[in-house]
Amino acid sequence: MISIGTSGWSYPHWQDHFYTGAARKDWLKFYAERFSTVEVNGTFYRLQSPSTFKKWYDETPPTFRFAIKANRYLTHNKKLLDPKPSILIEKNHAEALGDKLAVVLWQLPALLKKDLPRLQGFIDALQQWPETRHSIEFRHPSWFDDETADCLTQANVAVCLSDAETWPMWDRVTTNLVYIRLHGHARAYVSSYSKSELAYWAERIVQWNTQGKDVHVYFDNDAECAAPFNALALLGIS
Repeated sequence: MISIGTSGWSYPHWQDHFYTGAARKDWLKFYAERFSTVEVNGTFYRLQSPSTFKKWYDETPPTFRFAIKANRYLTHNKKLLDPKPSILIEKNHAEALGDKLAVVLWQLPALLKKDLPRLQGFIDALQQWPETRHSIEFRHPSWFDDETADCLTQANVAVCLSDAETWPMWDRVTTNLVYIRLHGHARAYVSSYSKSELAYWAERIVQWNTQGKDVHVYFDNDAECAAPFNALALLGIS
């Protein structure tokens, strides 16, 4: 399966460019008519209520899928320590998405260096949530090695391939899920991807897919509304 979308959909500055003519209350419906998936970025900053998740579930087609970015309390405040309670809270809220929840993304702080025992404790705690897939976005290069990759492979947790101007990308696949975030190669959160850059990613996506891997791609270059148009273009060539 190839799933391509954007990181979030409810951006006011998209109104005159992507959502032209659509009422704001209909934006998710408008989005879901064009894409089969979305990554919810707002859950990183504020834990959403089960009723909100249920509303999103009801507003989208049966085949639509959500990826959610886990709340920063565990990843950035606690830095993965004592993970079980936080994971259970996240799970209890997100269960309202039912079978539409495809992946949970855990983004680590840029200053959090490799600590394998800490990572292993977190991964062990993820066993409480086997109903969905998990991906980790590492932003410090000290994690980028075989030891970390082996830990993830054994637990069936995916590396997030995170392309941006301001931090390095770990170009590693550890499971049959390939999870990609395209933040903006020249300017993080802003710049549009060129035709040649999109063609590069399209070729890799097709290769992974022919290998039997599920591929999720989310564009996070939202600041100037490049994300939805880049996603539509990639859909057209993948």
